[in-house]
Amino acid sequence: MATVDYDSSVDQEMDVTSDEELEREAEGFKEQGNAYYVKKDYAEAFNFYTKAIDLCPKNVSYYGNRAATLMMLSRYREALEDSQLAVRLDNTFMKGHMREGKCHLLLGNAMAAGRCFQKILDLEPDNSQAQQEMKNAESILEFERMAEISFEKRDFRMVVFCMDRALESASACHRFKVLKAECLALLGRYPEAQSVASDILRMDSTNGDALYVRGLCLYYEDCIDKAVQFFIQALRMAPDHEKARLACRNAKALKAKKEEGNKAFKEGSYEEAYNLYSEALTIDPNNIKTNAKLYCNRATVGSKLHKLDQAIEDCTKAIKLDESYIKAYLRRAQCYMDTEQYEEAVRDYEKVYQTEKTKEHKNLLKNAQLELKKSKRKDYYKVLGVDKNATEDAIKKAYRKRALMHHPDRHSGASAEVQKEEEKKFKEVGEAFTVLSDPKKKSRYDSGHDLEDDDMNMDLDANNIFKAFFGSPGGFSFEASGPGNFFFQFG
Repeated sequence: MATVDYDSSVDQEMDVTSDEELEREAEGFKEQGNAYYVKKDYAEAFNFYTKAIDLCPKNVSYYGNRAATLMMLSRYREALEDSQLAVRLDNTFMKGHMREGKCHLLLGNAMAAGRCFQKILDLEPDNSQAQQEMKNAESILEFERMAEISFEKRDFRMVVFCMDRALESASACHRFKVLKAECLALLGRYPEAQSVASDILRMDSTNGDALYVRGLCLYYEDCIDKAVQFFIQALRMAPDHEKARLACRNAKALKAKKEEGNKAFKEGSYEEAYNLYSEALTIDPNNIKTNAKLYCNRATVGSKLHKLDQAIEDCTKAIKLDESYIKAYLRRAQCYMDTEQYEEAVRDYEKVYQTEKTKEHKNLLKNAQLELKKSKRKDYYKVLGVDKNATEDAIKKAYRKRALMHHPDRHSGASAEVQKEEEKKFKEVGEAFTVLSDPKKKSRYDSGHDLEDDDMNMDLDANNIFKAFFGSPGGFSFEASGPGNFFFQFG
C-alpha cells in the first residue's frame, strides 16, 4: 500500500491564510455598511453589517455598528441584544455600554439603563454623556413613582403628565404608552386613547395591554359588544390580565342589567325598572357614557312614578357626566315644566335649540317661554282656588265664596293695612271671575294670548262685578253679630 506524507505545518498555514481572508472580506462588508449608514440607508447598512458578523462573529465593532443601525431603524430590542453581545465580548467597550443603556432607556427599563451608565462612569467618571443619561434614567424612575401614586389616587391627569415626561426619554416603552392610554380612556379622552393603543398594536398585534385599552374605550363609549370582543382577545394573549377580566365581567353585567331595566319599563313595571337601573349604576362608576344613559332612563321612570324632584336630580347627574346629552336636557326641561319651574325649563330648551335647531325644539322653547310669561301674571285659577279644568258652576261657587270672604265691608273694623290687603284681594277675585266666567276671555287667558292685552282688566270695578253677581244694589248687607262673626243678608 502506498503511503502519503502529511505535513501539518502546511495545514496551519492554510488556516491562517483562510482567517485573514475572512477578516478582509468581513472588513469589506463593514466598509460597505458604513457607506450605506452615512447615506442613511439603514436597511442596507444592516444587511452588510450582518454579513460581516457572519464571517467574524467575535468582532466587537461589527455588533456595535449593527446595534447603532438597528437603533436608527427603531428596532431597539434587537439593538439591545447586539449591544449586550458586544460588551460580553469586551467589557471595556464604552460605546457598547452606552448603546445598551440607551436601548434600555428607550424601552423604559430605567433601572437597567442606570446600571449601564454607572459602568461607564466607573471607568470614565467625567463622561458627560453618561452623566446626562444617568439623570434621564433617574427622572424616568421618579415619573414612574409619581404616576403610580397618582393612579392610586385616581388623579389620571397627573398620570398622563408623568407618562408624557417619561416618554420623552423612553419613546419606545409600550408600558408607559399603555398606562397613558388607559388614563386617557378613564378621563373620557377616547380618540386619544384609541390612537395610542392602535399605534402599539401596529407594532405588536399581540399586546394584551393595548387590546385591553381598545376594549376599554369601546366599553366607555357604550359599544359594549365590541368591547367584550377586545377584552376576550386581550385575555387570549395574556390569560392573567386581571383588568381585562374585570372589565369583561363588568361590561356583560352592565349590559344585562340595563336590558332588564328596559324590559321592565316597556312592560310598565316602573318600580322594578327604577330598581334595576339603580343596580346598574353601581356596577362601574367609571363608565361615564353608559351611566349617563342609565341616569336619564331612571329619570324617565321617576317621572312616571311622579318622583319629579328625583327625576330632575337624575337628569342633572346625567348632564354632569355627559354635557352633550340632549335627551337628558329634554327630560329635565319637561320635569321643570311639570313642576312649574319655567325659567329652568326655558334655560334647558335654549341649550337644546342652540345645539339642534329643529322645528320640534323651537316649538318646545316657545311653549316654555310662553308658560314663563304666563307664570309671571296673576294666576286667576289660584286666586279663585280652582284647578284649570274647573266647570262654569265651580268657578261661580268659588267666586261667591272668595268675594264674600274678601269684601271690604266685611273688614270695615280691621286695621288700615288689613283693609288695604283685603280690598286688593277682592279686586283680584273680581278680575279672575270676569276672565274665567267668559269663555272667550278664558280661552285667550289659557292660551296666553291675553298677554298682548295689557289693559284687559285695568278698568274693572270689583264692586260692580259683585253687585251684578249677587243682584241689584242694596240686595245684600254685612251685619256683625260679634267679633269676627258676620251675617249675610240677600234681598
